Amino acid sequence: MPKQRPPTPATKTELIRQTLYRKSGTSLSDLCKVTGWQPHSVRAALSRFRKAGDTIDRMPARKDGAGPVYRIKHTQEAK
Repeated sequence: MPKQRPPTPATKTELIRQTLYRKSGTSLSDLCKVTGWQPHSVRAALSRFRKAGDTIDRMPARKDGAGPVYRIKHTQEAK
C-alpha cells in the first residue's frame, strides 16, 4: 500500500504559512525557493500575516548563513 502524502496547500500563501509553523522556522531564501517568489514578495506576505494578527518571530541567522529565521508563534505560546 503506497504512503499517503499530506494534502498540498491550495495557495502559495498557505504554503508559506505551513512552512512558518515549523518548530525550526524557515529563512527568507527557503521561502523564496518554495514559492518561486522574489524576496520582496515574500516579505509582503509576512507583513500581511502580521496585519492579520499572527505573531512572527525573527530569530538570528543560522550557522549555514541563510539569513534570519522566521517562525509563526503558536497560539499557546502567544498567551
